[in-house]
Amino acid sequence: MGCDASVLLDDTSSFTGEKTAGPNANSLRGFDVIDTIKSQLETLCPNVVSCADIIAVAARDSVVKLDGPSWAVQLGRRDSITASLDSANTDLPGPDTDLSGLIAAFDNKGFTAKEMVALSGAHTIGQARCLFFRNRINNEDNIDPTFATSLQANCPTTGGDDNLSPLDTTTPNTFDNAYYQNLQNQKGLFHSDQELFNGGSTDSDVDQYSSDPSSFATDFGNAMIKMGNLNPLTGNNGQIRVNCRAIN
Repeated sequence: MGCDASVLLDDTSSFTGEKTAGPNANSLRGFDVIDTIKSQLETLCPNVVSCADIIAVAARDSVVKLDGPSWAVQLGRRDSITASLDSANTDLPGPDTDLSGLIAAFDNKGFTAKEMVALSGAHTIGQARCLFFRNRINNEDNIDPTFATSLQANCPTTGGDDNLSPLDTTTPNTFDNAYYQNLQNQKGLFHSDQELFNGGSTDSDVDQYSSDPSSFATDFGNAMIKMGNLNPLTGNNGQIRVNCRAIN
């Protein structure tokens, strides 16, 4: 798996796509936005811009639109001709992952622990399903009690699995460093979020990004460039899809 737009592929008779993987199901959204961008590009410049490049540019532009940092997006990726549900389930760390598991998962892709902490700052935007944080707000003790109570109304102990809450309740629509300040105050929504600041080896990184937004912006941008270079398909490998949901 790499930056090859495999996640955009719908299921076929020969493979099951990645959209229904545990970390993605009913969570990953915006496929229609990518479809619209691709359709317009195919009209203006057919068979040139890959779906993988669209994702990379859209990610950067979305962050900038929400007052976050910018970075140089390298282009020239091609699209995969298959997808792997098993790989998505195995490679993507879930919301209950502990710190050692997070470090190992990112290390497996060539990222340092600090780069993992920087990339986790993307949780300054977005929303999460009740299903994935119900246990944390009811059973964990490294959580601010008032914060937990405020979430329980929208995330009952039974039912409401798909009810959404922002990953960053402080500034949910702004890309900033409030995510790290929330962790310092034991207001991480996921277990995996709070693991970054729970007496472990990454506490100092959270402290740095909490107090120095410019260092977070720089490190996040650099880590996104690195992620965009994760096993890209180039040359004659893969293809440039006409429809991002299906191989040509």
